[in-house]
Amino acid sequence: MTMNILVAGATGKTGRQVLQALIDQGHKPTALVRESSDTSDLPHDVDLRNGDLTDLPSDVCDKMDVVIFAAGSGGATSAEMTDKVDRDGAKKLVDLAARSGVKRFVMLSSVGADQTNPTGELAHYLKAKHEADAHLKASGLTYAILRPVALTDDARHEDVTLGDDVDTSATAARADVAYLLAEAATTGRLDGQALNMQSS
Repeated sequence: MTMNILVAGATGKTGRQVLQALIDQGHKPTALVRESSDTSDLPHDVDLRNGDLTDLPSDVCDKMDVVIFAAGSGGATSAEMTDKVDRDGAKKLVDLAARSGVKRFVMLSSVGADQTNPTGELAHYLKAKHEADAHLKASGLTYAILRPVALTDDARHEDVTLGDDVDTSATAARADVAYLLAEAATTGRLDGQALNMQSS
């Protein structure tokens, strides 16, 4: 059965691969994009839906079966923008998905986001991700949360490690992450789980 799937962060490196993975599986992805977004690299048969994670329209999730949050404010942005996108934007999208009757919400998070009070140079980012993940878990939505280690642009490995056996100093190929996000969205295999992930 073809599913309608909204992808937030669709113009990013991981998001573009999520779109392609969904198309390859025979589903109908819709890219959530800002009016100023460069959509030239997106697959040509993807529908577009305008919306900014810092100011989402109330109907952004209407007629969607699944929402995938693959967005990120980026490593060079301010703490304020991290809060606006990675925390508040994600939480708002969760709320709107619940209101629209979305069946499943898949969150791209980060290794370390399970910590309540993270430390180190990524502490602010991880705290934002932690709050977004917690909000999703409490939303009542069927969810899956993927927490990859450091991302690379390597080709797909196909073999991945999930859960407690993940080496937090390892790497994860965006292609593997994208495939898993798409699979989680369409099969329900990771429903109700928040899992660390690495490419093997």
